[in-house]
Amino acid sequence: MEATVWPTNLPEDLRAHLPEGLADRVFPAGCPSRTVLDHITSKWGVLILLALSEGEQRWSELRRRAEGISEKMLAQTLKTLERDGLVLRKAQPVIPPRVDYSLTERGYELSSLLVPLVTWAYNNADDILNGQR
Repeated sequence: MEATVWPTNLPEDLRAHLPEGLADRVFPAGCPSRTVLDHITSKWGVLILLALSEGEQRWSELRRRAEGISEKMLAQTLKTLERDGLVLRKAQPVIPPRVDYSLTERGYELSSLLVPLVTWAYNNADDILNGQR
């Protein structure tokens, strides 16, 4: 494996790299992490995880928070995140039906990692979209 060549002006604290041996395992097409990354880094997946990191919410609350999400995409995203063990779905036996969503312990762990990414994206979005560096 070739040594990483960093720009000479890049501060040490910005030089991120994968742990030794992991790079050889995550880049191949068949790596299961690609599927997980696809689920959690989709636009809606990130927003739903961040919304639920603030506490349990109902369907309608999530729909309002993730402005622009369709009912179909919200349902699909929640099912995927639930299947992945990141979101809990709790149906209440009442009329009309009530369903509450919350994060699992793994979901909270993941959302704590997403907050810095989303913060960075928000802080840099204007410059990036305006073609600045």
